[in-house]
Amino acid sequence: MIRELGISVYPFHSKMEENKAYIDLASKYGFTRCFMCLLSVEHSKEDVKKEFSEIINYAKSKGIKTTLDISPDVFKHLDISYNDLKFFYELGAWGIRLDLGFSGNEESLMTYNPYGLKIELNMSNDTTYLDTIMYYKPNRENLIGCYNFYPHKYSGLKKEYFINSMNRFNKYSISTSAFVTAKESTFGPWPVCDGLPSVEEHRYLPIEIQAMELFFLGVECVFISDCYASEDTFKKLSSLNKSLITFKANLDKGLDNTQRDIVLNTLHQNRIDASEYFIRSSKSRITDKNKTIKLFNAVSTIKRGDILIDSSEYGTYVGELQIALRDLENTGRTNVVGRIDDDYLFLLDYIKPAHRFLITE
Repeated sequence: MIRELGISVYPFHSKMEENKAYIDLASKYGFTRCFMCLLSVEHSKEDVKKEFSEIINYAKSKGIKTTLDISPDVFKHLDISYNDLKFFYELGAWGIRLDLGFSGNEESLMTYNPYGLKIELNMSNDTTYLDTIMYYKPNRENLIGCYNFYPHKYSGLKKEYFINSMNRFNKYSISTSAFVTAKESTFGPWPVCDGLPSVEEHRYLPIEIQAMELFFLGVECVFISDCYASEDTFKKLSSLNKSLITFKANLDKGLDNTQRDIVLNTLHQNRIDASEYFIRSSKSRITDKNKTIKLFNAVSTIKRGDILIDSSEYGTYVGELQIALRDLENTGRTNVVGRIDDDYLFLLDYIKPAHRFLITE
């Protein structure tokens, strides 16, 4: 699975030179996808072709491929038939996203377009729509999916709904995309912009956490939905480990080098015989079994999210790292060496038996 990062650019909503500078920034940090919206464009076919072809081909010159968001109304406005997609190919598009679809047979037919354009389906509908398309035997190589974003506060997808829809697309091994929102961005394609996430719970989370959860849930491309994200945001996303949940933690200042190394320089794996009380990473019981780990912060009450390391007073358990999943009583032999950042706490529930993860300071 190739996991990608993308941006969104909105021609006619911003200046060409600003959009090109944004594409330059995205290219600098290894972004390879771009989303552009035609739904809100009311310009003539000639104006659309001039504006969009310039910016799409500029993105292409920087190694970034573009998907255009359209609907049956856009086909009507531009006088285009679903069985002739030459117009979008001439713009330089890599694919078209069907915000609103047809009956299923039309979508299937479009996947056989002679230009190799990807046909991207709207994933924000947990219905049998995809099954209907698959009944008409589409060219799966040209079929992909992407969720909506939601400018209105409280209107984003519930996570359970998001996952159910994802499962429908995973059933057919179809590549998927979704959107994250940058807190510093100020606009999208619509007048309202309370952030533009796909999942409502993400609206005010740090952007790297939004993206991390989407990748963990199986999304293959994550787009920044709103403009313009800062260079700091690009740095955070480009350095993100797209394969592993990485917890940010605050560590105790009195931590010695051995315990710091256990926390920060270990590829952790929850035990197969997992506990309901804490995540257990036992690798360090082998690598550090001959080291002395002194007892220094054995507070009586352990809180959910606390990072623990068993001291030498715990015998064969010495060096084992745990992360508390609930509040519990300390036996007096375990050091509380740090704590998972509050924004990351909900990700603890994703660490099931045998799952690997990282911790960073």
